[in-house]
Amino acid sequence: MTDAPTEREGEGALSKLRHRKVVQWGIAYAAGAWVLLQVLGYVSGLYDWPRQIQQTAMVVLLIGLAVVLVLAWYHGDRGEQRLSATELAILTLLLLIGGGLFWRYERASETASVAPPPTSSAPAAVIADDHSIAVLPFINMSSDKEQEYFSDGISEELLNLLAQVPQLRVIARTSSFAFKGEKIEIAEIAKKLNVANVLEGSVRKSGDTLRITAQLIRASDSSHLWSQTYDRQMTDVFKVQDEIAAAVVNELKIKLLGTAPKAKTTDPKAYALFLQARTIGRQSTEAAYEQAIALYQQALAPDPAYTAAWVGLAVVYGDRMNNGLQDADKGARLAREATMKALALEPEYAPARAQLGWIAIFYDRDLAAAAQHLEHALALDATNPDIIGTAAVLARRLGRLDEAIAIGKYQLARDPVNPMGHFDLGLAYRYAGRLDEAIAEIRTTLRLSPESIGARLTIGEIRLQQGDAKAALTEFQQEANEQFRLYGLSMAYHALGDKPKSDAALADLVRKYEKTSAIGIATALAFRGKADRAFEWLDKSVQYHDPSLSTIAVYPLFANLHKDPRWLPFLRKNGMAPEQLAAIKFEVTLP
Repeated sequence: MTDAPTEREGEGALSKLRHRKVVQWGIAYAAGAWVLLQVLGYVSGLYDWPRQIQQTAMVVLLIGLAVVLVLAWYHGDRGEQRLSATELAILTLLLLIGGGLFWRYERASETASVAPPPTSSAPAAVIADDHSIAVLPFINMSSDKEQEYFSDGISEELLNLLAQVPQLRVIARTSSFAFKGEKIEIAEIAKKLNVANVLEGSVRKSGDTLRITAQLIRASDSSHLWSQTYDRQMTDVFKVQDEIAAAVVNELKIKLLGTAPKAKTTDPKAYALFLQARTIGRQSTEAAYEQAIALYQQALAPDPAYTAAWVGLAVVYGDRMNNGLQDADKGARLAREATMKALALEPEYAPARAQLGWIAIFYDRDLAAAAQHLEHALALDATNPDIIGTAAVLARRLGRLDEAIAIGKYQLARDPVNPMGHFDLGLAYRYAGRLDEAIAEIRTTLRLSPESIGARLTIGEIRLQQGDAKAALTEFQQEANEQFRLYGLSMAYHALGDKPKSDAALADLVRKYEKTSAIGIATALAFRGKADRAFEWLDKSVQYHDPSLSTIAVYPLFANLHKDPRWLPFLRKNGMAPEQLAAIKFEVTLP
């Protein structure tokens, strides 16, 4: 009984609203507003208008709804201008519904603007804040196309200079140079690299005369924030780099915490030789290594105090040794001598400290010393991608797999299309037993670099761990590196029960690559259940200073030896027993 008057009052209120055409006006207005928003959404998408335009339009239309409803009330019956409590409640409800629709629209817009969670093991993208930049390889405008190493080198030196600004996130060289020669819009490159700004330019070199043009582009609308052309002599090349870096910092409104970074100067001829040596050395062939060594030595002739050239020389010696193209003892000795000359000139030069860490990992098998060198290097330069990559290697070999994965993700956030970055993260996932994620990362390596050495091998090994010998054989057969391929085939054929083919592959591996693949031979023998011969080859790996020896404590395919009474004593003798690894202090603080 008590509810009846309320119902009649409500019916009267709705009738009055219809009588005054409030309902009709509201429906017509809502229909028109909906059409307007649809048209606005289409046009905004067509012309890439900011999302704020649609948001503002929604707010204005909601305010307009309230105005239309009030006007409808007053114009519907000028004789009655007072609203009952129920009528006020209905109008309020309409406004609340409109506000709710706006809130839902806002939430939907926010959800759409946030990237979905990654579907693979790749790290989520870092937000492209205003203080992020990629330095693209400058175009070689010289008549001599052989001068391209110089334009590339200028770009990389600018990248390294900007990377010294702590407030600026700079994409590493491998990813910035990944789009070289491709006809891709700046906005698309920036999107792939997740940066807000791009620095590009050109270099024309004629004798000692330079023309360097640089331009800073905002990725969101491809507008030019700054551009400048410098006509200078080679002797001024370092000043030009300083001026470009300062202009970028100024245009991006970065407040430096300390002094602006400055390029290190040297003899201009030595500088050109250094850039050429660095470019050629990255080709990773025997001939390229020989040419790079000669060029570094030529660069050091006019400037024996050229620290970066000494470290570049050390890196080539180390890489040549690591790729089996140089006797390990001689290669490590030459790499160490060059590194120590760099440190004698500049004791706090981060790349030199990191190179000592690399030698300690790959030759000395002294992981404690490697940890000290790398912690020192990271304290000096926490964002250097090469140093971070070596730190990830050490973390894996120490069995600090959560840390190795974190370092790998950090590295990829700053170098997202680096094949080796994905490969290293894949290895960390593999050692951690996250095999599907490991395969996903290494597949990404192959998409970025189809001829990547060791990628097919690693996927094949993982397939063996998963018990799929047929899939493993398919991967091993596609491995480009012969010694890796023979190693893999010896295990896959064994798992498939084909002993003759397994024996033949292993015999070829021993005959051709005894001194550079001792650990591979030991691994294959352990997988095949030949423990005695496996330990013989482990001893040989110590004798040959096999760079992979320090991986065996965490390497999954040595599982057959773990219960052998010789296993722990061998690890302990070589500083790799679990308690020895756990005692090594190694902390990486990522910026």
